Amino acid sequence: MSELAATTGGFRVLLTVQVVPGREADFERVWTEGSKEVTAQPANLGHTLARSAKPGEESVYFVVSDWTDQESFLAFERSPEHVAHREKLHPYRTGGSLAMMRLVEVAG
Repeated sequence: MSELAATTGGFRVLLTVQVVPGREADFERVWTEGSKEVTAQPANLGHTLARSAKPGEESVYFVVSDWTDQESFLAFERSPEHVAHREKLHPYRTGGSLAMMRLVEVAG
């Protein structure tokens, strides 16, 4: 996400994913395979997967994805490649939420 670190006005997506307990390794493997589709997008500035460190949330993940703009993200989200990747992840998920935001200030 280094390109974004130098600018404000970028677009960030935060996806919280609840994974079926015991299926974390499978989820991570499938996510990693599909992340190549995301990072290949010219408007994508970075894409990361993190696992919650909070006790009792061992099956909660956070996906942070930075984009040049909201329109590019939404176009990718509707693309056949992204829909196919989401379908591959579906068996591992029990729930989640999506937050979209514009960066106001980037320090550092």
